[in-house]
Amino acid sequence: MLKGFAAIWQGRAAGDRPLARVLEAAAGNRGTFVLRRRPAAGSVARAGRPREVAKGFDRSAPCGAIQPSSAIGHPASGPIWLRVGDEPKQSGDLSELIWPVPALISILSRTFRLLPGDLIFTGTPAGVGPLARGDRVTGGVEGVGTVEIEIV
Repeated sequence: MLKGFAAIWQGRAAGDRPLARVLEAAAGNRGTFVLRRRPAAGSVARAGRPREVAKGFDRSAPCGAIQPSSAIGHPASGPIWLRVGDEPKQSGDLSELIWPVPALISILSRTFRLLPGDLIFTGTPAGVGPLARGDRVTGGVEGVGTVEIEIV
């Protein structure tokens, strides 16, 4: 299974950051995917094991290049999309996120100490689906960039 996201790259440590100051520590943005082993998700849940086994495995979150905030700012709107081959699978806009990026960073910084290099993955548009060997997956965030992978 596949989901497309935008990710915010932390350039400075940020702990308990008020909403008005959260973007001071955000140094850049990038497009990314998150892959999930769907059959494993059900079996680990039934076995009472952490779901991270199905979500966090080697190469499960390929990312595009970081675009520095100094060059592109902090996008609050713009298309986010994902295609498998030529078929659109996800289409949305950053402005449709349940939690706008500043709110997301502020909430997370109250629970976790965000450190330089940390990536914060945003929400994802509707339209997740299965993948097969040979699928070429392309996605992106307007003004941020694209990422492309092939399932092997």
